[in-house]
Amino acid sequence: MTYDIDAVRARIPALRAGVAHFDGPGGTQTPTPVIEAVTNALSRPLSVRGSVAPGEINAETIVRDFRRAMADLLGAEETGIVAGRSATQLTYDFSRVLARSWAPGDEVVVTRLDHDANIRPWIQAAEGAGAVVRWADFDPSTGELPVASVGALLTDRTRLVAVTAASNLIGTKPDVAGIADLVHRAGALLYVDGVHFAAHDFVDVAALGADFFVCSPYKFFGPHHGVLAASARLLETLRPDKLAPSTDAVPERFELGTLPYEALAGTRAAVDFVADVAPGTAGDRRERLRAAYAAIGVHETALRESAEEALSQLPGVTRHSRASSRTPTMLLTFDDRAAVDAYGFLARSQVHAPAGSFYALEASRHLGLGDAGGLRVGLSPYNNTDDIERLTAGLSAFLRS
Repeated sequence: MTYDIDAVRARIPALRAGVAHFDGPGGTQTPTPVIEAVTNALSRPLSVRGSVAPGEINAETIVRDFRRAMADLLGAEETGIVAGRSATQLTYDFSRVLARSWAPGDEVVVTRLDHDANIRPWIQAAEGAGAVVRWADFDPSTGELPVASVGALLTDRTRLVAVTAASNLIGTKPDVAGIADLVHRAGALLYVDGVHFAAHDFVDVAALGADFFVCSPYKFFGPHHGVLAASARLLETLRPDKLAPSTDAVPERFELGTLPYEALAGTRAAVDFVADVAPGTAGDRRERLRAAYAAIGVHETALRESAEEALSQLPGVTRHSRASSRTPTMLLTFDDRAAVDAYGFLARSQVHAPAGSFYALEASRHLGLGDAGGLRVGLSPYNNTDDIERLTAGLSAFLRS
């Protein structure tokens, strides 16, 4: 198993602009095969899905291939893959549907580690149903979210637990499978935000114990939209609002209106791009994805450790990403200097590391950083050692300025 970083970078045209990108948690740059897939979808006959005219057949093929690709990526059922405008939109949609079965006094658990897209929809749905919201806290000194901190909140009135598989702010990867075991023993459902996780780790929805798993293809080289995975059997029990003429079949009953075929075509291509980053791997696409994520993990971990070592030598820099299991994502703050100023300084030398709380508002506040957050340095599979050197040189210059 090999990982050729130069070959990966050569297939991403945006990198030719010379920017060192550390903004992957907000969205990766796009490979040529994905761009071509989007273009190809829009260049051929395309119509509402069907089985008669060429445009109908092309649309049907795109949707089928998209579901198969995402099922391979997530270890999920093809008939349980739901396409949506975004992970946020999908979570709002499913929160409204699930809340219909909640009664006053029922309980929902959310965590302070999560992106607001896996917090606010559940809070608002609970308010509408008269349900009680319980908060699981992470340890701000370590960044850890212990399984016990969630388990202690579970009762026979718990209906749903929402938890992230990886924090988009500090990278913490909670023990989702351990949490799932306790949640299911309590008779509740587990909704997992896998947006940041799926960009760095091989996903197995069943092994995680997620009843619902949501992610965003644009975090792993694809177009901008969202995907939810669940079992078809579970989806069959849910009745969303929909138009009378639209199909009631699963998963289509959750996909309102005409799908963005070009985006789905690009997502299939993104999955194939990831599967091909470890050339020479035998097996089907799922096995090639397993090998690819293993290679990506080795590469990203080495870069993260190199960056952490270099950053530890800089005076007045605090790194808030400390969990034992974490993605290559670092949140930094500076003594007597604003993170937003570091962001601007770095940008002038074509190093893109943005500042903020990145919608992880509760996490930022729990860390004592308020709404301002910090400088987020997020590594992606296309980062290299030169990027790390440019980052640390830029921050060193910033601290001297």
